Amino acid sequence: MPANSLNPAAKEADKAKGATLEAVEHAERSFAEAAHAARISLTEAAKRVEKSVAEGFDTLRAQSRAYTDTAGQQIEEAQRYVSERVRERPITATLAGVGVGLLIGLLIAGGRSNNR
Repeated sequence: MPANSLNPAAKEADKAKGATLEAVEHAERSFAEAAHAARISLTEAAKRVEKSVAEGFDTLRAQSRAYTDTAGQQIEEAQRYVSERVRERPITATLAGVGVGLLIGLLIAGGRSNNR
């Protein structure tokens, strides 16, 4: 083959090689940019999730405080009520306590005898 016929083919091969290198460099840049954008998006999403969780915990903490305060007040009122009733009728309260104790004892003993 003559040298002249190889020369245009070599030039075309060089052009193809250059175009391939440019395409590879462009793909690398595009991948790096996409990875950077994904990293930024994930970081922002993580910050939003963290903020949401923190706000949720704050809300839960505030609600639980309110429920705790309400429950504490109700327990105090129940204690006062029971104390007043016991003072008003000590014999009735004692008999009611004995009856409840006897009932619980029978339930516990009945559960044991059935398991044997």
